[in-house]
Amino acid sequence: MRDAVTSLIGRYDAIGRYLDRNAIDSLKDYFSTGADRVQAATVINANAANIVKEAGTRLFEALPELIMPGGNAYTTRRYAACLRDMDYYLRYASYALIAGDQDVLDERVLEGLRETYNSLSVPIGPTVIGIQIMKGVVKDQAAEAGVTNLSIIDEPFDYMCAQLSEANI
Repeated sequence: MRDAVTSLIGRYDAIGRYLDRNAIDSLKDYFSTGADRVQAATVINANAANIVKEAGTRLFEALPELIMPGGNAYTTRRYAACLRDMDYYLRYASYALIAGDQDVLDERVLEGLRETYNSLSVPIGPTVIGIQIMKGVVKDQAAEAGVTNLSIIDEPFDYMCAQLSEANI
């Protein structure tokens, strides 16, 4: 897993250049948000089960057809699988949040996910909505915990949503 620093250095090394002003500014931005990144990840870690439960509740209130007969979260097994997947997205979002880099999401979450969901007939739309809801819950809890730069929380969640939404499934 790469972080913002190793990714930046890797790019400059690949083209054989010294770090320029833009690179230094990128590093400054990353390090200036470090305390908020750690605090937000701490909030996620301490409240993961509640975050997933709250996001799941909101998702199923917004899309009740998912838990009705014939819905993709109908039956206890499918409902539990949905919450399990939401927990999985939350965990990897916390990794990407700390790293300040989305590579871990590509490597561990997104690669192959579309194909898997297609083969299981899992609709991508509700998945994206669930991730967006989870982002909102995390931001609310992070704000309560005193995280000042809430925009850093958007990065991994928005990235997952964009990557999932770009595919024509």
